[in-house]
Amino acid sequence: MSNPSREIPIISVEDAMVHFPVKQSLSQYIKGEPKKFIQALNGVRLEITRGETLGIVGESGCGKSTLARTLVGLETATDGRVRFKGQDIAELRGHQRRSFNRQVQMIFQDPYGSLNPRMTVGQMLKEALSVHHVLPKKGIPARIRELMTLVRLPADAIDKYPHEFSGGQRQRIGISRALAVEPEVLVADELVSALDVSVQAQVVNLLLDLQQKLSLTVLFVAHDLRLVRHISHRVAVMYLGEVVEVGNTETLYETPLHPYTQALLRAAPTLDPADRGKNVSLTGELPSPLAPPSGCRFHTRCPKATDLCRVERPILAVKSSGLKVACHWA
Repeated sequence: MSNPSREIPIISVEDAMVHFPVKQSLSQYIKGEPKKFIQALNGVRLEITRGETLGIVGESGCGKSTLARTLVGLETATDGRVRFKGQDIAELRGHQRRSFNRQVQMIFQDPYGSLNPRMTVGQMLKEALSVHHVLPKKGIPARIRELMTLVRLPADAIDKYPHEFSGGQRQRIGISRALAVEPEVLVADELVSALDVSVQAQVVNLLLDLQQKLSLTVLFVAHDLRLVRHISHRVAVMYLGEVVEVGNTETLYETPLHPYTQALLRAAPTLDPADRGKNVSLTGELPSPLAPPSGCRFHTRCPKATDLCRVERPILAVKSSGLKVACHWA
């Protein structure tokens, strides 16, 4: 996909850290052992430009979902900042906070667990429209019908409950609920991972159509590398709470510079018979976020690691290809 023109980012992440405290046992407390923290995000730097789709990829446990939840304000950064249109979202209060919550909406991974089973589709959408005062009461029924058309669901879906729909239809309901309040940014966390492959393409194509029609900015979190390539203008690769490479989708996929990105792409399934048997999985286990490695966090699994990598953390730097890479030897 071609990239929209560059401008001031609609969302910027500035050295964001998210650490979750681990509950201590009584004996640990009595002994005075130091508290431990899960380092879910560690100094993430990222920008999202208005109108683009930014894909986030990486192994399970790398911090993708934590980043998504932090961007919409469901998690609070322990350190660093997340800015929306230049404003630190941690400082938003009252009307400004409600406005942010309306403008940045999240679509959750699980279409089964994210919908209230006791409410019809119409009731869910009416609630969202009423809470945010998007339009007068008398205009709500027409807006709900419009939303059904927008996500390609029949009009009679309005009076049905979530259990009466398939997984793909439920995800469409989740999209309609997010769109009801007319957001500028959609954060899609593993949008189609719970769906059958046959349904995934329909939901992704719907999202692409809606983005163009409504001029949406999209953060698309996924572990399917082929899907991310299809939908994204730019891609950010995460490893153990850090962004290790980010840039234009085609450049990153054709000439990746970070050893982790290269390994991820080699390990991805391919339809080319000539490539069968060449795909090499990453070696070693993903280190624990309770005790991440010093220096470059990837050095314990990297074939190019040196002593420098073990002691000094690399920072994201722009290379000649335009990619930003956090690697001493990229």
